[in-house]
Amino acid sequence: MMKRRPLLAASALATLLCAEAVAAENVVASIKPVHSLVAAVMEGAGTPELLVKGAGSPHTYAMRPSEAGMLEDAQVVFWVGPELEIFLDDALDSLAGDARVVALAEAPGATLLDQREGGPFEAHSHDDHDGHQDEHAHAEGEEHHAHEDEHGDHAGHDNHDDRHAHAGEEEHHAAHDDHDEDHAHEEEHGGHAGHDHAHGGFDLHLWLDPENAREMTRQIAATLAQADPDNAAIYERNADALDARFDALIAETNEKLADVRHKPFVVFHDAYQYFEQRFDIPAAGSITVSPDALPGARRLGEIQDKITELGAACVFSEPQFEPKLVNVVTEGTGAHSGVLDPLGADIEDGPDLYFTLVGNMADSLSGCLSDGA
Repeated sequence: MMKRRPLLAASALATLLCAEAVAAENVVASIKPVHSLVAAVMEGAGTPELLVKGAGSPHTYAMRPSEAGMLEDAQVVFWVGPELEIFLDDALDSLAGDARVVALAEAPGATLLDQREGGPFEAHSHDDHDGHQDEHAHAEGEEHHAHEDEHGDHAGHDNHDDRHAHAGEEEHHAAHDDHDEDHAHEEEHGGHAGHDHAHGGFDLHLWLDPENAREMTRQIAATLAQADPDNAAIYERNADALDARFDALIAETNEKLADVRHKPFVVFHDAYQYFEQRFDIPAAGSITVSPDALPGARRLGEIQDKITELGAACVFSEPQFEPKLVNVVTEGTGAHSGVLDPLGADIEDGPDLYFTLVGNMADSLSGCLSDGA
């Protein structure tokens, strides 16, 4: 269901209007797509700092001391929201308590979609604990475990270690064919997390709809103009110029996808519904709902069967996570493999990254689905 978020609370606006002006170099952005939009608005006035660099994922990231220092020095912080950048949820309070913190999921005019529980591939019920319930139990336990690690003794480790941990966990699952063993592995992590991104609430991958990126850009420009009035004209002019780029991006993406919209494909995790709805190219399913909760062997078998049943042309991995699961579910199905990158891992940081990211996704879909004709 599509929902509109309310305008910023009056108290938050009052804070923006009354606080002291900020230096442009003290602006921090959480992830690469957000950083790109902020950099585009700030072009000619300064350059924002970026927290999650390279192939880092906001789902599994742990900050380094240098990044904690960025937050301590920050006067404005842009992020999507606590259900996405879990690692920032507590850090913003403890390290950036005096900064203006702007959750762009709350940008006026942005459209939010409900999280799709279980993804388009609904597991079949087998007994009292069907596959769908198992996956959600695993998601909650793994998310709780990951959240504790990010705020505990492992804060100095980067997400390269996290990816190797996930790969080891994948091998553990693959070694067990029994449903009860999968369930036991899930239970050993215990607990239930309070974050919505794995089991309900809003899907916060909203930047993958360029219309939402347009609204995020307007919120960024308004915030910076209030925080740094000496450069307000630059921010407003840049935001106006970006409107035309969003229009062109939407038109170009629609053109690239025109011939492959009818072909079924599968994504690694359920992060693309904003892109799917904007460009009318729905995924047939996802391997996992949340990338910090890997499916067990039984679930992988069901997905593999579904890929064969649908005749899915492509299964897409992501550069932030180990691709082995994609190889498992495509084996013997005839489906091609491709890569979709919702964060721009290999794209140079800066104002053009967002537009390259969306263009690359369209190219990957078009190329792989055409090969699977």
